[in-house]
Amino acid sequence: MVALIPELLCTSLAMSRKFYVEILGFEVLYERPKEKFVMLIREGAQLMLEELGAGRAWITARLEQPFGRGVNFQIQTADVDTLYTRVQNSSVKIFLPMEEKWYRSDDLELGNRQFIVQDSDGYLLRFFQNLGQREYQ
Repeated sequence: MVALIPELLCTSLAMSRKFYVEILGFEVLYERPKEKFVMLIREGAQLMLEELGAGRAWITARLEQPFGRGVNFQIQTADVDTLYTRVQNSSVKIFLPMEEKWYRSDDLELGNRQFIVQDSDGYLLRFFQNLGQREYQ
């Protein structure tokens, strides 16, 4: 287990499971079919998915789509280009096309090659490959 594992509520566990496993390449660590719950992993990144209304859910306000408004999940991958091609070849909505982005960190810039995909419930997943660092320009 890692220190932080997001648990995402979804409207259809079957649809979400298929998206995360077949398109994004997550593997199933374990699942509880009666509870409509699955634990996933991809290159060390872990996610839990649970179908809305199937079990306990800590919902603090009315839940409306798109879910996860105001958050995106950054997930590192060793080969972002291959994953991007896989997503492009599916019917999944690409929220942000592939880009190279440098983020300032004090006197350095940290590079990412990244894209964002949106799942069927509206969660944003930002897959990135580390490009290293350089001096801030």
